[in-house]
Amino acid sequence: MSRRDLWDDARLRAAAAQRDWAAVLRRYRHLTGLSQSKVGELIAMTQGYVSNIEREQHTITSAEVIQRIVTGLGMPPELGGVGLSGPTLWGPDPELRERVAHAQARGRVDLGTAERLSRVLAEHRRAEDEMDGPVLWAVVRSQLDAVTRLIPESSGPTADTLHVLAAEHAHWLSWVAWQEEQRGPALAWIDAAHGWAVDGGHHDMAAWAVRVRGWYTLRAGDPLRALRTAEAARTMPGLSPAAEAIAAHTASMAAAAVGERDRAMRLRDRALALALSVPDEGDRPAWLYYLTPDRARLHAADTAAACHRWADAAAELRLVLPRLEGYPRDYAHYAARLAEAERRS
Repeated sequence: MSRRDLWDDARLRAAAAQRDWAAVLRRYRHLTGLSQSKVGELIAMTQGYVSNIEREQHTITSAEVIQRIVTGLGMPPELGGVGLSGPTLWGPDPELRERVAHAQARGRVDLGTAERLSRVLAEHRRAEDEMDGPVLWAVVRSQLDAVTRLIPESSGPTADTLHVLAAEHAHWLSWVAWQEEQRGPALAWIDAAHGWAVDGGHHDMAAWAVRVRGWYTLRAGDPLRALRTAEAARTMPGLSPAAEAIAAHTASMAAAAVGERDRAMRLRDRALALALSVPDEGDRPAWLYYLTPDRARLHAADTAAACHRWADAAAELRLVLPRLEGYPRDYAHYAARLAEAERRS
């Protein structure tokens, strides 16, 4: 594994974003298998000094020492300006929008950086399942800056690729902002994601952004408007099966919430059939990595329960529950859901 590939690791990047040099050194050594002495050689420090840093017996404040770590460990340039443990500005700033608005019909851009950041973002999506999103916020925000700085010099398919990658980052930021109850910024980011996806000609990402807006609206207690929005996402032309499936699921939950239970169950069945048609992760958009057949069945159970179709909900949960035994928290949650569905059947 090259040093650059090492920096795809979400925990290493998060530690760098927080300027937690003890965690950076520990994680770097964990990934490489290097001793403290070998790492010390990379950053011009003795083994004892590295040990003191890792045990947090020495706090690094010297710019010169920090630069030795940054250079010696090969920290990527997009992390160089990151030094915040969490967001100081939740929403998109004008400079960011200005850069994206000035894509040119000229120039050539090396997509190597963009391809690497796309791979890194995929790691962040999975890491966010285990780590708090705000820990990674500064990293992802810095990555978005790196992507958008390439756009003014890009053209044609390259510009399209960069717009879609910017949209993927904006969606991630929107999701974290929503979880942190920053509702306005969450909407601003998802609207930016939608606009950039449309600019990039990416139907799946455009529909996903609209679907997320519908989900936000449903969570905010406005199911009628959520249903309208989710249906708009579901019926966009040119969608992949997975993209239509997740939009149909959101529409089904909104339909159940407004009392249209038959419609909700039809949408549920459509969503499940579409999701089951693409069981392989490689056949789904990157951000739908989680939409496995088991997850689709859990979604189907959610809609059935929302429609008070308890026997249908129980049937789906029985299929999936044995495969959740390796995930104690999920297993306990869905075991309780199954018990409730069986009791109400």
